[in-house]
Amino acid sequence: MLYTSEALQQLIEEFSKLPGIGRKSAQRLALYLLKQQREDVVRMAKAMVNLKDKIRPCSVCCNITEEDPCAICSSAKRDRSILCVVEEPNDVIALEKTNEFRGLYHVLGGSLSPLEGIGPDDLKVKELLLRIDGTVVEVILAMNPNVEGEATTIYLTRLLKPLGVAVSRLARGIPVGGDLEFADEATLTRALEGRISL
Repeated sequence: MLYTSEALQQLIEEFSKLPGIGRKSAQRLALYLLKQQREDVVRMAKAMVNLKDKIRPCSVCCNITEEDPCAICSSAKRDRSILCVVEEPNDVIALEKTNEFRGLYHVLGGSLSPLEGIGPDDLKVKELLLRIDGTVVEVILAMNPNVEGEATTIYLTRLLKPLGVAVSRLARGIPVGGDLEFADEATLTRALEGRISL
């Protein structure tokens, strides 16, 4: 499509790269911003740059944070004997919304996916194994209930069981093919309470 403005076309192309944003939605967003006050657009742009400048991975759990270690890892109120392994930072956010889990997290940064060329070395598996130091007695594998999550769960179970920790997974109830971030708090709470040993 030919636009009358190269700047508008560039912004539409950038917005259309975002997940869940098609070309029409990208066009609506760009035209919306064009109608806004310059100060509002500058504030939004600064917030995006701040995001990239300030957020980094936690050196302990690999979650996103502005302070290292993150607030969860540095909290004295967390149970250090239970470690919940998740795929992405948005999974931590989803589980924290339940107010049920009081342990620590470990963010893998994805899941095993041979078709996409993602193997164990592409995930934070080595960092996870280094955290099994005698203080952790249970590891909860909270992978998304899809083929990749299942493969990751099986792989990690084989690595963790010989280390002498109890390995469990979230109970069923989260729909197969769904993502943790889209599950409601009640479903996640039941899944945590009904986790099963592997």
